[in-house]
Amino acid sequence: MALSETQKIELLAQLVAIKSVNGDEEKVAQFLQRYLADYWIKAQLVPVAKGRSCLVAKIGHGHPCLAVSGHLDIVLAEPAEWYSDPFTLTAKKDRLYGRGASDMKAGVAALVSALIALKQANEPKHGSLKLLLTVAEEVGQEGSRVLLEQGYLTDVDALLIAEPTNLELAYAHKGSMDIKVTSRGKSAHSSMPEEGYNALEPLIDFLYQTKQAFEKINQADELLGLASFNATVIKAGKQVNSLPAFAEAKINVRTTPLVDNQKVREILHLWKTKLNHTGAQLDLAIYLDQHPVKLASDSTLLKLACDLGKQYFHQEIKVIGLAPVTDASNLTQGKPTDFPLIIFGPGNKSVHQANEYVDKSQYLTFCELYPQLFTTYLAKN
Repeated sequence: MALSETQKIELLAQLVAIKSVNGDEEKVAQFLQRYLADYWIKAQLVPVAKGRSCLVAKIGHGHPCLAVSGHLDIVLAEPAEWYSDPFTLTAKKDRLYGRGASDMKAGVAALVSALIALKQANEPKHGSLKLLLTVAEEVGQEGSRVLLEQGYLTDVDALLIAEPTNLELAYAHKGSMDIKVTSRGKSAHSSMPEEGYNALEPLIDFLYQTKQAFEKINQADELLGLASFNATVIKAGKQVNSLPAFAEAKINVRTTPLVDNQKVREILHLWKTKLNHTGAQLDLAIYLDQHPVKLASDSTLLKLACDLGKQYFHQEIKVIGLAPVTDASNLTQGKPTDFPLIIFGPGNKSVHQANEYVDKSQYLTFCELYPQLFTTYLAKN
């Protein structure tokens, strides 16, 4: 028997109550493993690091295999900024407030509810449904990387990610790169600069030259728009009358298929080499390197989701590209360009904010829509 409306709300409340801030997701994974076991669904924990495990469960058999995914981690909440306890799901009119209510415990709960409904109905009768719940999506996406490396995507023929999309649907998103640039010099009194080497100057030159080179190749993707290149952190010096011996900058780049991560790497390494040949001592570390995703725009999965979305929500479902990165960067690696991917789930733009919420009716509707979408897609393929 499928979960009742009350049970669906209670499931979301139980998930919100578990403070699975990035780095401490083990308890929510263990809770869901036990919860699924109560409905005769075996779930496996996949360790990523101490206190962090992904969760994998599968129902049905063979191909096609549709994977459905969400992340278990949330961002921090400052209770003083909230109208209510961020870790107690609080209902107010049609809104359910709580940290992670939108990003993305409502999506996770809707996927779990769908899996239970299908298991109880002896579905799917054709193909299989694989649940992939990840850790570390908010920072680093280590969980999805581990699932990829351990082969959990090998048999997957299509993928839905239940990220909050505000009743829109995406099949593409930008990539993201985080870069640390360090510059070494020699300290000296500012009245005698010839006795030292100002580490800040070549760093500033590097930031200017790489930004200029980037803008020369930047062009708008028809769905995702322009890529972006932003220096966001600079640290140098300890006092105003001394040349800094060390300087550091951090850069965030949002990439597209037209201006991809490889092109950015080439620009960075070119200007590092050029400036080091003139006496600079620059070093680079790319510590986040998530590629952009842009897959099939006309897949059966996408068309079905748009049709069912219109039927269930009584409005057209707009197809968009996302600026934020999702686990699709890892989970679709090695898949062909016509691989069916959609990002479609309950939630809105209150993510990461105080008083984050999900519309109760929207969450419950996704709980109903997902089982029909999953079985219809598998039957058609």
